[in-house]
Amino acid sequence: MQDLGSILGKTLNRKERTADIQLDFDRDAAIDLVLQLMSIPGKSGNEEDVAEFIQRRLRLAGVRGSSIDSDSAHRRTLLRGQRGNLFLRLRGSVRGPRRLLLAHMDTVPICVGSRPVQRNGMVVSGDPTTGLGADDRAGVAVVLHAALEIIRRKLPHPPLTFCWTVQEEVGLQGAKMMGKSRLGGPRMAFNWDGGAPEKLTVGATSGYRMKIDIHGVASHAGGSPELGVSAIAIAALAIADLQRNGWHGDIRQGKRRGTSNIGYIHGGEATNVVTDHVEILAEARSHDSRFRQRIQREIEQTFRRAARQITNAAGKTGSVTVNGRLDYDAFRLAANEPCVRVAESAVRRIGRDPHRAISNGGVDANWLVRHGIPTVTLGCGQLNAHMTSEALVVEAYLDACRVAMVLATATEG
Repeated sequence: MQDLGSILGKTLNRKERTADIQLDFDRDAAIDLVLQLMSIPGKSGNEEDVAEFIQRRLRLAGVRGSSIDSDSAHRRTLLRGQRGNLFLRLRGSVRGPRRLLLAHMDTVPICVGSRPVQRNGMVVSGDPTTGLGADDRAGVAVVLHAALEIIRRKLPHPPLTFCWTVQEEVGLQGAKMMGKSRLGGPRMAFNWDGGAPEKLTVGATSGYRMKIDIHGVASHAGGSPELGVSAIAIAALAIADLQRNGWHGDIRQGKRRGTSNIGYIHGGEATNVVTDHVEILAEARSHDSRFRQRIQREIEQTFRRAARQITNAAGKTGSVTVNGRLDYDAFRLAANEPCVRVAESAVRRIGRDPHRAISNGGVDANWLVRHGIPTVTLGCGQLNAHMTSEALVVEAYLDACRVAMVLATATEG
């Protein structure tokens, strides 16, 4: 996570070095746009009001309805949502390959009820019990602002697609289920999410989620405990084994790296019954897809082994059922990938020094790369995402708007 001092310091340097850059726009209007977006409730699956706001602003700017489109991703996602991904396609006024600019509309539940207010160059939530929602309404605002400026000012631009995805926070579901035909065949993409405007995320980890059901044998915990097989005991034995053997948490096996987490456990109703069912939710991650698969196997085998180790007086054991899904696979763009070079040039164009980063979390780019569209993810000045202390650095957000304008107009050279 980038600290406030480094973001503000680079902002001051940008001002010193780029006084002659003609990337002017109405700062107050850009800030008002993000403030309005952050005040709209819209956790994963409930993005309808956010999408309606975007469409309304586009129509007011003069966009014809036929240029705005949605897909049916929400009908195929794990979480049945209100609507699918939103698209705007513009024909180019100058020659060049199509570019895609995108951000995700959903926020995490802690941001519902956000009341964004400006304080000392920052935007924070006026309600101390909620997050701000800058992740990723700041990204939504950056992409929308670029579209509105191009339309209103009739700026020259190559063919463009703007996209606002759904359900990113619950496993990149919108990007995974995206109707690619609506994108118009972009050659490169730029995604706005968390961090500083000069941070270029060019790679990200893979993520695999698991639901583990442990089935034991119920019995009276006082009258006949020897006839029971405790699903809780099986879970405890398996988790302790994973921890002891280095397969839980920060995983380091030789040169290979990964992570795993047991994030949810539920089971049992009363103390006088030997629990016969426990449900566990777990995850495995690694930048090495093969090693992530190894972590998955270790978790599954450990729980099955634990089930065989606990027997009742009749010799019965418990059993384990594991159901998993790949949320996203790992990727890493080459340093000479055209979209990386273009993004670095755009960041330099507004006076910041670009640096490449690899993410230990998933971003929509994981699936876009899988769909065959090289994608760089850039930041918008967000701090402390998913926390009540979340904040947005105003100058960094405005610089993100400038980067988007450079990329949308292909003037980064």
